[in-house]
Amino acid sequence: MSKIDLHTHVLPERWPDLVEQTGYAGWVRLEHVAPCRARMMIGDRLFREIDERSWSAARRLEDCDRCGVSMQVLSTVPVMFSYWAKPVDALDLSRRLNDHIAELVRGHPTRFAGLGTIPLQEPQLACAELERCVCSLGLAGVEIGTHVEPNTFMNRPEAWNLNDAPLAAVFQTAERLGAAVFVHPWDMMGKERMPRYWLPWLVGMPAEGSLAICSMMFGGVFDRFPMLRVCFAHGGGSFAASFGRIARGFEVRPDLCAVDNPRHPREYVAQADGRPARFWVDSLTHDADALRQLLRLFGAERVALGSDYPFPLGEDVPGAMIKSMSDVSEHARARLLCGTAMEFLGRDADHVG
Repeated sequence: MSKIDLHTHVLPERWPDLVEQTGYAGWVRLEHVAPCRARMMIGDRLFREIDERSWSAARRLEDCDRCGVSMQVLSTVPVMFSYWAKPVDALDLSRRLNDHIAELVRGHPTRFAGLGTIPLQEPQLACAELERCVCSLGLAGVEIGTHVEPNTFMNRPEAWNLNDAPLAAVFQTAERLGAAVFVHPWDMMGKERMPRYWLPWLVGMPAEGSLAICSMMFGGVFDRFPMLRVCFAHGGGSFAASFGRIARGFEVRPDLCAVDNPRHPREYVAQADGRPARFWVDSLTHDADALRQLLRLFGAERVALGSDYPFPLGEDVPGAMIKSMSDVSEHARARLLCGTAMEFLGRDADHVG
């Protein structure tokens, strides 16, 4: 049975010193410290240690073959989004990252698919780069953050959530192009209050996923763009576990929840007549019961295998938990491991190697 891993991250092996190039700080730089090992640094702060799996196509394919993965979907590491930066500089970095992903896909078109990154802080530039990703580079769509943080260079002190008006043009463009949109958290809420114990990643990141879903749902984004395909990383974060509370809140306080969209949240999840949810999530829950809740809430047609390769919070053998669940039917298992991802990407199953 084929396996498509919708959620994997990739970086070029090298890129320019962007602090030197742009004249201001905040950019990620890569320090190669040993053969096949490097550090992602922001100023003097270590962000993450990485190894050759982050840039070597040969190593990735070796791991895919060992784990039975037919295709990886490549997207950048979210810290590279750089929504805080000057738009023209973020666009330059986006183009470098997107060209690199496209090169990997061209080299192995049956083993890799690609999602680009776009400078969401300037939607006009974001739309143009989204079009280049799909029409010129042949990528399946883009990866975006759960929100766009404030930007001092643009004199914009407030953050944008995914329902905010400036981002509508990006979703309209994605819908027109048939581009897949993969939403991945970054710059987690509450990180100042929980600097210890890795809590931004363990608590803030799941909350970011739920925030993004609720913003698009309550903001009516799915209704304004009915053909838009959106998938949320990490099983949609804490959304599924919180769904009863979200639905109850809509019912008891419509004056607060239904101000922009009168539709009940239950209209966006799987329906009793078999219709799947309005949006997709990946399978990365690390817990079989949590994955069962996703299947109940979204349907197998909207849950796609995602591993977060090659990082520590990922699944070591992509799809191992899905294969271990004896109560999942063969049809549902095939959807989870392959079919749902292909539908989200807008591809036919015969494109898988």
